[in-house]
Amino acid sequence: MDVTTERTVIVYTREDCHLCKDAITTIRSVAESVELPVEIAVVDVDQNETLRTEYGDRVPYVVIDGRPTFKYRVDERELRQKLE
Repeated sequence: MDVTTERTVIVYTREDCHLCKDAITTIRSVAESVELPVEIAVVDVDQNETLRTEYGDRVPYVVIDGRPTFKYRVDERELRQKLE
């Protein structure tokens, strides 16, 4: 991957999910600290029947550049390594 390429992070969430809020906060914090552009997309699985069926209560579910990376909790150190 070209080091100047924007990284895409998708966070599958549900309303009132405290782990989701924690994950998004961690991702935003790490994204601000890395020297590469990072696009963060937050997707509420309850807004789509297919996503609700696929992810259900397995949120937050984090996908980086199309690859499943974290489920339930985001490890800040590991995330930083994956984004750099």
